[in-house]
Amino acid sequence: MLNAASTGFATGFVLILAIGAQNAFVLRQGLRRAHVFWVCLTCATSDAILIAAGVSGFGAIADSTPWLPDLMRWLGVAFLTGYGVSRLNAARAPQAALALSGEAEPLRKALLTCLAFTWLNPHVYLDTLALIGAVSVPFEGSAKLAFGGGAISASFVFFFGLGYGARLLAPLLQSPRAWQILDAGIGLLMLVLALSLALH
Repeated sequence: MLNAASTGFATGFVLILAIGAQNAFVLRQGLRRAHVFWVCLTCATSDAILIAAGVSGFGAIADSTPWLPDLMRWLGVAFLTGYGVSRLNAARAPQAALALSGEAEPLRKALLTCLAFTWLNPHVYLDTLALIGAVSVPFEGSAKLAFGGGAISASFVFFFGLGYGARLLAPLLQSPRAWQILDAGIGLLMLVLALSLALH
């Protein structure tokens, strides 16, 4: 049981560690101290649903719908491109740069953006439904449940650690210029990810 849980935790943590659109958004919300708890909870809960589906064998069902990957891919390209352009536009305007104490966007908008980053990202399905699902195959019964629980706990640890740990960078981001650089970096990252998805 312990071995299965630790294997699940390590697998989930390694897969989620790479900086992507979802992680960059959580980092930005953490730096702004804007709806951090709800954003982290939304990301982790979404991952938990997908991981549970992958461990329970939903990957086979996803493979039986050949049109689904392409649909998700182009929806992801459109969303990442739009968000990337919006961040680059924010970086161009000094008055739009966000100070740490600046007014936060509404919770509803933040959560919808967070959900889009999660559910419109084809890589999320690859990581959770396919890869985690495949690694869980050797485990059976209670050991499989332990593996899934370990992978899900890794997601909660990562997102809450990223969201609240981002505050350690706060002293470096007190100026509008620093926020311009951050927004420009996030915008470029989104466009690179969109291009990567389009060429996949």
